[in-house]
Amino acid sequence: MPARLDALCLDAHDPARVAAFWTALLGWRPEQPVLAGVGAELAPTDDTGFRLRFLPTAQPREVQNRMHLDLTSTTPEDQQRTVARVLELGGRHVDVGQTEQDGHVVLGDPEGNELCVLEPGNRFLADCGFVGALACEGSQQVGCFWSAALGWPLVWDQDQETAVRSPHGGPKLTWGGPPFRPRTGRDRLHFDLVPGPEDDQHSELERLLALGATHEGSGPGRAGRLVLADPDGNAFCLLDRPG
Repeated sequence: MPARLDALCLDAHDPARVAAFWTALLGWRPEQPVLAGVGAELAPTDDTGFRLRFLPTAQPREVQNRMHLDLTSTTPEDQQRTVARVLELGGRHVDVGQTEQDGHVVLGDPEGNELCVLEPGNRFLADCGFVGALACEGSQQVGCFWSAALGWPLVWDQDQETAVRSPHGGPKLTWGGPPFRPRTGRDRLHFDLVPGPEDDQHSELERLLALGATHEGSGPGRAGRLVLADPDGNAFCLLDRPG
């Protein structure tokens, strides 16, 4: 059976502070982490379907993240309220090369992890909730890989751009196609997967390798985590089932 997307993980210098920001912004529920090496964890209170997991790191943030959350708006006033809320909670405006003509607002959390507050009327995310999408840099090949890895159907596959979505709803995972930025430094965001209910970590590892993943080793200081990379070289972890 396909793997389950258990969490989107963020490396943070101060996991508690970053988790508090996202708790207040999204209204998600803080939970006691059950995995070694986790600084904080949030469970969704909507249909998102995966957790936010904050991992302590001493590594400096060097480059723009290769994935970020897109938050939706219902009206221009709603968009302005969300932007004001981000700033009130300790976020900041971020310049990633956007222009004045772009309708979305690019912001960062207290450690600079990017997020976008989209303008109202975004038809692609019209049936999604407040967390509309996890937008990723990536190729058409990697979108097809994640569709097979998670068992989520492709809901967009055009002009080398792809998107998948859980059959149960929630946000879309999107990959924007070329051009691609050179890969430098360590990814500060990654997926944590767990095997399907009828599989174990070893059998799921073999299935992901057959789909095109590569095995990078074990996560340092993170018991039960196998580190893999998708066909674009994005790191992700396959967990032994959490308690």
